Amino acid sequence: MKIKNEKIIEHIKLQTVTRLCQTKSIVTVNGQFPGPRIIAREGDRVIIKVVNHVQNNITIHWHGIRQLRSGWADGPAFITQCPIQTGQSYVYNFTITGQRGTLFWHAHISWLRATVYGSLVILPKRGVPYPFPQPFKEVPIIFGEWWKADIETMINQAMQTGGAPNVSDAYTMNGLPGPLYNCSAKDTFRLKVRPGKTYLLRLINAALNDELFFSIANHTVTVVEVDAVYVKPFKTNTLVITPGQTTNILLKTKSHSPNATFLMAARSYATGPAAFDNSTTAGILEYEHKSSVSNTKNRKPSVLKPALPMFNDTIFAMKFSKKLRSLASNKFPAKVPQTVNRRFFFTVGLGLIQCSRNQACPGPNNTMVAAAINNVSFVQPSTALLQAHFFGKSKGVYTTDFPANPTFKFNYTGTPPSNILVNSGTKVVVLPFNTRVELVLQDTSIIGAESHPLHLHGFNFYVVGQGFGNFDPKKDPANFNLVDPIERNTVGVPSGGWVAIRFLADNPGVWFMHCHLEVHTSWGLKMAWVVTDGKRPNQKLPPPPSDLPKC
Repeated sequence: MKIKNEKIIEHIKLQTVTRLCQTKSIVTVNGQFPGPRIIAREGDRVIIKVVNHVQNNITIHWHGIRQLRSGWADGPAFITQCPIQTGQSYVYNFTITGQRGTLFWHAHISWLRATVYGSLVILPKRGVPYPFPQPFKEVPIIFGEWWKADIETMINQAMQTGGAPNVSDAYTMNGLPGPLYNCSAKDTFRLKVRPGKTYLLRLINAALNDELFFSIANHTVTVVEVDAVYVKPFKTNTLVITPGQTTNILLKTKSHSPNATFLMAARSYATGPAAFDNSTTAGILEYEHKSSVSNTKNRKPSVLKPALPMFNDTIFAMKFSKKLRSLASNKFPAKVPQTVNRRFFFTVGLGLIQCSRNQACPGPNNTMVAAAINNVSFVQPSTALLQAHFFGKSKGVYTTDFPANPTFKFNYTGTPPSNILVNSGTKVVVLPFNTRVELVLQDTSIIGAESHPLHLHGFNFYVVGQGFGNFDPKKDPANFNLVDPIERNTVGVPSGGWVAIRFLADNPGVWFMHCHLEVHTSWGLKMAWVVTDGKRPNQKLPPPPSDLPKC
């Protein structure tokens, strides 16, 4: 779908789809799975009317779009809007300012994004080239996760019983599981290429609960962009991509068509204590052969598979993320806050929460697993935070006492404390307009150390430092990169480690920050930042559109 300031209509409807030899009804946009690709240009105004024809409530999030002064269009349910109910519609209206590259859109309520997602490609302004060789062709590759069971039933049951939800049955590449799964050979993404050409592959991880390793057999690729931000190009055989992240790679094909096909494969990078889907999705890279050559039909081409790292290779993941640097050129500067007004230290990880008496939860003393930031497991409000903030009606909806530091200190990546119960509440941090923020995100070993891909709505941030073990506020800041750190919207907090980010709070509104592993979001690993209006008119959030859904 190309955008030229005209309105796009997305109909949320059920569609019957067969995968892994099983047929089920799924929630889709316009009956498509994955959903329609949206193509826009930097500077375009995007107007998308979403009409809900299903029984589920729905919202759509435009993942990675800055939404400057258009927070009403951001999409997370009960954060910036009440959901669109059955038979209702809502128009998402926003302008793409100062961004170009690969992003995506997805449902942002419950686990509906399992099937409601699609790519969002932002081309540079007309006549503006890429800062890398113009590719012969551009191909989006969007990774997903597939369950045979009905996903909404599964997560609702898990949340009631306190058990972990089932792991997925397959990963998908452009909606197709690929040849390594039962009866899925026909459901395989195939990429036909010509020899001696450069292809731009736009990779998107829309999986729910799994970071992924990705590699193409016998081919090296060049990373040129992540999260719609250009990077200093570097070559690699394998890359890591967390849910919520995008990566653009250049694939230069071999100069002659080899008598082989090459698997493009992705499988889980899993660091936590929980069960995970350890299957592999694959697509097929095949070279076009000149039809005049007849000798190729004598020999069946061999199928080559890539070697992927071990599922828990945290060292590889850390090395890969350290290679990512901003271009930091005159055209594409890295505007890293050199000084900060406010510093925050957030622990992220798991814990236990007390269940009510009428529940029979699986944890010790009737507890269930929860997830928390600074020991606060976020409780989703029943009305949208942004409305409550905008109309000054926060009383009874949220409190502004989210802790800036852990309420009690312990050896975060060492032996966990004996009491691992977490608190729960709807708490936010209030930031005055244009605050320069530094945030250290620290993984904990409670229940098990795990990599957490943290996504911040409404902003890009700079990743100024990262490391294993506990963050040392005396020593570690000396090694921060304030020159060309990577700028992105989703960052993996290393398993048993920490990451430091900086951002300028120049966007008034209420901005969700959460783990992009859906199971952890469901368990409460989320919070919100309230950025107040600035003094000037162009620093204030306009009032909501008249069709904003009601709770």
